Amino acid sequence: MKPFLNNFSTQNNLVTSICNYLKENRLKKAISILFATPEPVPYSLYAHLFLVCSLNHAIVEARKVESHLVSFSPKPPQFLLNRAIECYGKCGFLNDARELFDEMPHRDGGSWNAMLTAYSQNGFSNKALELFLSMNEAGILANEITYASVLGSCAADLELNLSRQVHGLILKRGFCGNVILESSLVDVYGKCKVMSDARLMFDEIQNKNVVSWNVIVRRYLEVGNGEEAVRMFFKMLSADIRPLNFTFANAVIACSHFSALKQGMQIHGIIIKNNFDGDEVVVGSLIDTYIKCGKLEYARKIFDQPGNRDIISWTCIVFGYAKSGRIGEAHELFNEMPEQNIISWNAMLAGYTCSLLWEEAYDFAVLMRRTTKDIDHVTLGLLLNVCTGLLDVYLGKQVHGFIYRHGFSSDIFVSNALLDMYCKCGNIRSARVWFYVMSQWRDIVSWNALLTSYASRGQNEQVMTFFSEMKWETTPSEFTFGILLTACANIFDIDRGKQIHGFMIRNGFEIDVVTKGALVNMYSKCHWLEYAMRVFKKASSHDVVLWNSIFFGCCHNGRGREVLDLFSLMEKEGIKPDDVTFQGILLACICEGLVKLGTQYFDSMSNKYCIIPRLEHYECMIELYSRYGCMKELEKFVKRMPVDPTVPMLRKIFDGCRKHGYVQLGEWADKQINENCM
Repeated sequence: MKPFLNNFSTQNNLVTSICNYLKENRLKKAISILFATPEPVPYSLYAHLFLVCSLNHAIVEARKVESHLVSFSPKPPQFLLNRAIECYGKCGFLNDARELFDEMPHRDGGSWNAMLTAYSQNGFSNKALELFLSMNEAGILANEITYASVLGSCAADLELNLSRQVHGLILKRGFCGNVILESSLVDVYGKCKVMSDARLMFDEIQNKNVVSWNVIVRRYLEVGNGEEAVRMFFKMLSADIRPLNFTFANAVIACSHFSALKQGMQIHGIIIKNNFDGDEVVVGSLIDTYIKCGKLEYARKIFDQPGNRDIISWTCIVFGYAKSGRIGEAHELFNEMPEQNIISWNAMLAGYTCSLLWEEAYDFAVLMRRTTKDIDHVTLGLLLNVCTGLLDVYLGKQVHGFIYRHGFSSDIFVSNALLDMYCKCGNIRSARVWFYVMSQWRDIVSWNALLTSYASRGQNEQVMTFFSEMKWETTPSEFTFGILLTACANIFDIDRGKQIHGFMIRNGFEIDVVTKGALVNMYSKCHWLEYAMRVFKKASSHDVVLWNSIFFGCCHNGRGREVLDLFSLMEKEGIKPDDVTFQGILLACICEGLVKLGTQYFDSMSNKYCIIPRLEHYECMIELYSRYGCMKELEKFVKRMPVDPTVPMLRKIFDGCRKHGYVQLGEWADKQINENCM
């Protein structure tokens, strides 16, 4: 009896000693005592040690604990092996976790959950999904923790189909009242950009918490629906849920997406009431939103408040001044920054590029290179924009060399910027070579850049050939269809244009207002004006660009009267015309011979609509007067012009005078042509 008591006493002293060292945060010492002890300790102590090792990411000590456990317990309890897998996962050593998982003679649901969580938390979502499928095949029933991990992995990999299957399993297992899983489903549908499903799932949640609301606001923001994001934020307040700092930040940023200054200011007031006006994430979002809404002075007031000058707000305000064209003030603020990092350098460089100050941007990039060695993918993208702005393909090739040497070639953002640079600098051969080098990682942006390059050079047949190849690799976007429809319009290929229109309808593509404009243009140029009208009338909303497209379409088909009728409707809808609109109206007057009305519209540009006439408008008026023999009006108009007539204008004047026998003005035009051509 006495030896047993002595052993019991010794073990108690050992456990006490280890626990005391753990309380003192001396993990290594505690593990060294354990490892030097040639006897087992209570299972609860092993579990506690695994927990402490995971909190401290102490992989070496965790391995020692496992080694000690299996040395003195050939068949350790299942729960301890599961704790060991969890520990390895939290330390980021997935090979250790998987090796232990594979060696386990028996696995329960906790083992699978531990391994799944390890994969998903460390960013190996594809492996987590593979393991989940194996788990199902093994007949192991998943629990709420498993489903949460799997949905997180589905969201990371944008696995919409698998997410729907998991959703079905959750319903089947009766977990549909779990707010964590329901919020995860909202999140995964939102990340996969199926907001209709995300909203349906959100509306089904009975007990929405702050996380649920934060997710739905965030996902609406990410798909570009700022209005709905803001609407959901205010609904959240009505439900008496206090937002998180990130919810406030997302709602404020959403206001900037549709220039909702009034709503942004309302949210700002709520932020102050809830004492979030000192939170650096919220402050940065407020400054950024006011800048994007054109209220730089409001942003500066927030920035100047005590305690608000952190690196995020400094960077935002510098970019705000630079983007607004106040480069001098931006540079002063940049120089005053207590700490400059890669983000602030990029913000200043981006300000130069936004203001199209290409030479200054280049000089700043040289200064940046001399001052800091930090360069990231954003810097390289901006540098390539500078090369494009300068049309300096030689400099672009130097940047290309840097990209290759420093391992940025496979970064899709940098690759697309490089492709865009070659395309816009006119080096189509280098663009095409680089496009094929990108074959393993290129995306829809890459294809669109190449298609745009060929379309801008009038190589419309090549555009259609590339589209045929593109369909095998990626899904076209609305922008792609705009390029293709323009190409069809340029070569009057109505058959292919109709096929593309049908393809969009069959495959459920959203035909936005820009694409509708391209369709109207294509049908008009191919002399299918009735189809163009049908597309125009079916549009739920009409912007000025779409109105201009139908105006030019009517003119192209010799139906100028319809332009004038449509212009009246445009004004009734409250759409403000621009200079292009009046070019279409003047062309319509030329088509119909409406000289007096054309003169009235031309005069109304500056008198009524505050639009300064451009050369195109003067050319239209000269054509109108010349074609219909209004020579006195033409002479008066030419003398009144604030700019000297161009050679094409003079030739129109001369031809009109010769046709209608107006000698004096004709001689003057002839003399001007000769002087300009010398």
